[in-house]
Amino acid sequence: MTRTQIQLPEPLFYQIKRIASARDWSVAELIRRGMEAYVKTISESELQNAWSMPVLRGSGGYLVDPATIHPESDIAEKRHLNAIR
Repeated sequence: MTRTQIQLPEPLFYQIKRIASARDWSVAELIRRGMEAYVKTISESELQNAWSMPVLRGSGGYLVDPATIHPESDIAEKRHLNAIR
């Protein structure tokens, strides 16, 4: 098995931790299973095409363009608004 390191936005990490805990899995196990499921959805023709930012599949029907999500800036903005109140 290969060891790797990734960076996740805090809101995503906390969701992953919550799901892993509910299933009595480690965070690593949940990420491995998620990546295994994702890899199965990629066709050979998709590998030959030019790369573009993927939209997560199997996400409960919520197809979200990652370019429209800004979790770090949203959190910073909420903190700022709370601080000035």
